[in-house]
Amino acid sequence: MQPFELPEFYIAHPPRLNPNVEAARAHTKAWAHEMGMLGPTVGGDVVWDEPTFDGMDYAGLCAYTHPDADAAVLDTVTDWYTWVFYFDDHFLEAFKRTGDLDGAREYLDRLATFMPAETSTMPVPTNPDERGLGDLWARTVPVMSVAWRERFAESTRNLLLDCVWEIRNINGARVPNPIDYIEMRRKVGGAPWSADLVEYARGIEVPRALIGSRPLRVLKDTFADAVHLRNDIFSYQRETEQEGEVNNGVLVVEHFLGCAPQEAADRVNDQLTSRMHQFENTVATELGALFDDHAIDPAGRAATLSYVQGLQDWQSGGHEWHLRSNRYMNESAGARTTPVLGGPTGLGTAGVAGLLRGLTGPGGVRNHSRGPTRPAGQLPLPEFDLPFEVSVCPHLPTARRDSIDWAERVGFHDPLPELGGRPLWSRQDTAGFDFALCSAGLDPDATEEALTVSACWLTWGTWGDDYYPALFNPTGSMAAAKAATARLSMFMPVNLGAVPEPLNPLERGLADLWPRTAAAMAPRARETFKSSVERMVQSWLWELANHIQHRVPDPVDYLEMRRLTFGSDLTIGLSKLARGGIVPDEVFQTSTMRGIENAAMDYGALINDLFSYEKEIDYEGELHNMVLVVETFLDCDRDRAAAIVFDLMRARMRQFQRLVLEELPVLFEHHRLDNTARSALTDYVGELQDWLAGILLWHRGTSRYTSENLRYPAGPATATGAPAGPRIISRGPSGLGTSAARHLSHPSTRTVRSSS
Repeated sequence: MQPFELPEFYIAHPPRLNPNVEAARAHTKAWAHEMGMLGPTVGGDVVWDEPTFDGMDYAGLCAYTHPDADAAVLDTVTDWYTWVFYFDDHFLEAFKRTGDLDGAREYLDRLATFMPAETSTMPVPTNPDERGLGDLWARTVPVMSVAWRERFAESTRNLLLDCVWEIRNINGARVPNPIDYIEMRRKVGGAPWSADLVEYARGIEVPRALIGSRPLRVLKDTFADAVHLRNDIFSYQRETEQEGEVNNGVLVVEHFLGCAPQEAADRVNDQLTSRMHQFENTVATELGALFDDHAIDPAGRAATLSYVQGLQDWQSGGHEWHLRSNRYMNESAGARTTPVLGGPTGLGTAGVAGLLRGLTGPGGVRNHSRGPTRPAGQLPLPEFDLPFEVSVCPHLPTARRDSIDWAERVGFHDPLPELGGRPLWSRQDTAGFDFALCSAGLDPDATEEALTVSACWLTWGTWGDDYYPALFNPTGSMAAAKAATARLSMFMPVNLGAVPEPLNPLERGLADLWPRTAAAMAPRARETFKSSVERMVQSWLWELANHIQHRVPDPVDYLEMRRLTFGSDLTIGLSKLARGGIVPDEVFQTSTMRGIENAAMDYGALINDLFSYEKEIDYEGELHNMVLVVETFLDCDRDRAAAIVFDLMRARMRQFQRLVLEELPVLFEHHRLDNTARSALTDYVGELQDWLAGILLWHRGTSRYTSENLRYPAGPATATGAPAGPRIISRGPSGLGTSAARHLSHPSTRTVRSSS
């Protein structure tokens, strides 16, 4: 019996079938025989028999996901997917079932050598995995640029090497938490790899200037998440009942929420729907501006839009293949579909119900339909399970005095003409916010000067995070906000040269802090630090864009951007820079270190969301708070949402501790770090623990979130001198599923959050 009935899926684009499908079926079967993937067992490798291979129908998958590819390209793409599924099945039998972690690492390290910069330098293959990869690499990369080859090789290495993460989970019978799962599934699941192959299949390349930008990253990530979550629903029965798999999104939600498989599958489908809406929203609202910002020519724009279409084709075609392949649970497809508005029923109508449900579900109209404000009240706070002792730097009194005086000196307490002659903060506000207390907890060993500079940075970042919405939210002027952001970069010259005359306190504060901080850094470290500041400020533009659309963010997008809006990436990055040259850069890029950092950043940011809920919801009409995000996603009340947020925090803390205890020693050995580097990384982890303890200390001591100190924040004045009220926004996205965003009011203010 099936463990649940398949949900109604949101499919916005009808699938199309490539007419070369039969030729691809014949070709890939012959190729699989030639590579040793079909036929007698050789050297103990897992080999498919022909009926199993035919039923899985990888040519059908590729014909649906690449409907416009010519015959030769479709053959190559189909061979790639035959290889990757063979690898997955072989790896399951050889290493996942046996738990052979050392053997898996050795096998994967050798397999990666079949993707050389020059194809003539490959070793001699010894098994079907190596033979297939070597053949495909030589056939594919010559027609693509060096930049694409590097990206595709990285995606393939991620797909291969992070399979070790799955083995660790299986060996420990550990079901990952939802955030860890989404982030790691992107690597081991292969969808980013599939996204790179879309460029090859369509004969285009996305302009290099756009690679790494937020819109392109989000398109790739949302594509990957949707592909993987859909696969998890269809493959749940096979993976949990036959393979002993613990790395499945439905199982993750089942364990996290403590619910039955049916509810878990429905929730995963909600997340899938929300991610697809995030994809659509990014295309509709961010791509055009990205093209203009980078002056992309018509050919580059056409290539990017072709890539977008290719990703959409993949989503629809991949869904259709899952309905047909013998790999998956699909007998009850459409069983839960109900008639829509008395409309038609029967074959071919299930997609209509899923489409309408998707448009009104998570990420769709629901996320654009929240009123400007509503009473919420103080959120009861939990007993935080933070196991780290807090220490306070003894230079706190000096840093308090000097950082408040600094704020006064650069103009943070001055009347601002752009806010109708009102100050954004008073000196009393700055004293009560007490950013020096936060700095003293974050870095208890800081020198007097370093602590004061840290407190000034926290003051600057939080004042800016208040200033942007006060100035730009009422008008919804993204162009003005971008211009202000571009000017800020001019006050951080890597060569410490001259800067323009500051026009406002935000620029004046940055002009003072930059040389005080960057002078002692090497040029490369200055570039890294400058990028961290820029990423934080640019994240304020993301918040503004959501306010313009009156859109509560998608949960995954929110968490990933929250690391920037909260300033976590900036403050933690300073500690990392101090270890430049001691710890190799590639070590900080490992899954282990990124997992440790992200778990800490998420826990710290969610502390803020719990403390700031009343302030943001009652007083500011805020859209960027994880409790509200969960309320909107699950369509539940605030208490249920807050409980889920705290459960998520506990899961992130457990992950932080597990990674430090179990995987950090493995990382030391794998990268052969000397004692100096090991000590530096251990100290760095200790500073992350101080960072977490300091964040909680500050939230308990600051006046920013106490009910008696809350007030409606200042904003630009109207002609009468009163603060501007809610405005009607007539701009916004267009296209399928976005009409609800065009005529919704949005509040004149938004969160005033700590950037510590």
